[in-house]
Amino acid sequence: MTAPGTPTTAPPPAEDGALRRAIGPRLLILFVIGDILGTGIYATTGKVAGKVGGALWLPFAIGFVVAILTAASYVELVGKYPKAAGAALYTQKAFKTPFLTFIVAFMVMCSGLASASAAARAFSGDYLSELTGDALPPTLIAITFLVLLAALNLRGVSESVKTNVVLTLVELTGLAIILAIGAYAVLSGDGEPSRLTEFEAGGGTGYALMTSVLGATALGFFAFVGFEDSVNMAEETKDPVRTFPRAIFIGVAVTGTIYVLVALVSSLLVDHKTLEGSSGPLLEVVKAGGVDFPHKLFALIALFAVTNSALINIMMASRLCYGMANERILPRAMGRVLAKRRTPVVGIVFVSLLAIGLVSTGEIEGLGDTTAFLLLCVFAVVNVAVLVLRRDRVDHAHFRTPTALPVLGAITALILASPLADRPAEVYIRAGILLAIGVALWAVNKAVLRTRGEE
Repeated sequence: MTAPGTPTTAPPPAEDGALRRAIGPRLLILFVIGDILGTGIYATTGKVAGKVGGALWLPFAIGFVVAILTAASYVELVGKYPKAAGAALYTQKAFKTPFLTFIVAFMVMCSGLASASAAARAFSGDYLSELTGDALPPTLIAITFLVLLAALNLRGVSESVKTNVVLTLVELTGLAIILAIGAYAVLSGDGEPSRLTEFEAGGGTGYALMTSVLGATALGFFAFVGFEDSVNMAEETKDPVRTFPRAIFIGVAVTGTIYVLVALVSSLLVDHKTLEGSSGPLLEVVKAGGVDFPHKLFALIALFAVTNSALINIMMASRLCYGMANERILPRAMGRVLAKRRTPVVGIVFVSLLAIGLVSTGEIEGLGDTTAFLLLCVFAVVNVAVLVLRRDRVDHAHFRTPTALPVLGAITALILASPLADRPAEVYIRAGILLAIGVALWAVNKAVLRTRGEE
């Protein structure tokens, strides 16, 4: 094993029949950035402002640090085990407990569904209203949105990494517009700098301030999720042991910097109460910026960003469901595919029904918080797993993160997942119901396998 920054040696070449290694360093960096960008910053910025006040930049700065800590653990693990299974693979190798591995995999799947549902809520909000007016109830629009994504998924949506690059550039364009508006406002002497140090803490006590900042950070962390999905591209990446450290660290650093700057601009130009009350907070920034940029065009860019996030998450969740069925940890029926399209029909229907249930019972803030909570729990497990797996030696050199980072990563993830983060009880209830559904499916599958003598 090598220390951080030491040149590494790739593992042996893939065997015949393996996935084609077509992703180079630049494409992987853009893939990581594209995976992180999307619904979080476009939709939840206002809700984060509602929790913390004008110091909107602080939760995103703390979230960036937490993301880097866990990213370092993923980098070590993907270099050590360059396989396309992510957190579930690391959990199984570290703890060798199939039920825990299943819970981690199911939590990752459900986090994708909660994220897609938050995106559906964002799609049905102020960004769409800017284009069409308030013609239909938002919940109906959100459900229709998810049904259309399911239909696209059933037809066999195939998005190459090069297509993802185009989508990423469009999403980046929207955020670049926000930063340009902010720069113009600063140079023009507009905006209210005093807002940047204002905190909104109920009761005004130190404890209330701490919980409001932690709560805002936990919700803002929703904007950073996505980098963990990139490890599933390990078997399609050229020399993943060398490529992933730079790609993940650069991806998280670029998005973290953009998020902090966007938060500063948002708070500088718009009062936190106005941001909180909008489901399209960045549109409020465009309107307040004093720049004659077409509001409808920005709304269209934002809709594109949240649509892309939702589609990727629905696809990821349905494939995870399909994979778990093939591994016989979910009922086999959930692995059925359409004969002509070869798409996982039962998995797509199942995850889409769960997403519709989520979007029918939650709003952007609660769904985003549910996504972050589930992944924070997964991240705590991954950070512990990297320490446990230090005793497992592999025959190739790879990145090794300083021991302090996964320790801090596990601690910060657990703190942000705990009640100290001042999240509503509905988030824990929603996550509990999702996990109960998963455990029920696990139990049914085990009973069927036992009956057939296949266990």
